[in-house]
Amino acid sequence: MHINAEGYLDSAHFIPSPNFDQRPQGIEISLLVIHNISLPPNQYGGDGVIQLFTNQINPDEHPCYQELVNLKVSSHFFIRRDGSIIQFVPCNQRAWHAGESNWQGKTRCNDFSIGIELEGCDTESFTEQQYSALTPLTLALQDTYPITDITGHADIAPGRKTDPGPYFEWLKFFQAIKKPSLSNQR
Repeated sequence: MHINAEGYLDSAHFIPSPNFDQRPQGIEISLLVIHNISLPPNQYGGDGVIQLFTNQINPDEHPCYQELVNLKVSSHFFIRRDGSIIQFVPCNQRAWHAGESNWQGKTRCNDFSIGIELEGCDTESFTEQQYSALTPLTLALQDTYPITDITGHADIAPGRKTDPGPYFEWLKFFQAIKKPSLSNQR
């Protein structure tokens, strides 16, 4: 996998989200944030996440979509259960994935982070195919940007968010990318 100068992953299917803007001048991308998402909740393989990130959610499709219809969110990447990767926002741009957030005393984590959504939930394990896609994606991001920290959404928005949840295997992931599991991480 390779990320080009404009911030596009060569092996991802690109579906542009309108929910992004410019990163602040002089800010380096130093944080990778792991999330989980499924729409409808705990259901996989549909287009709900794509519709959410492209402002096309249909409030009549599922009762929970009523709350999401005016939400403007995105992520840089979405890894489906089968390991396929969709990119919504170029890495050089600021995706709207973190919301109100704080990492090591720095607020507005969207300014300096890349967001990766895993298709999943807090109550179920992620697939081997997802880890097999997440690992080379992370390594490509680390080769391209000065990423020093990797953490979960719950760690930058404690009390507000819980993802990627207790079933995300941090040790397995850190071993796969050959990073110490607790040094400057999580």
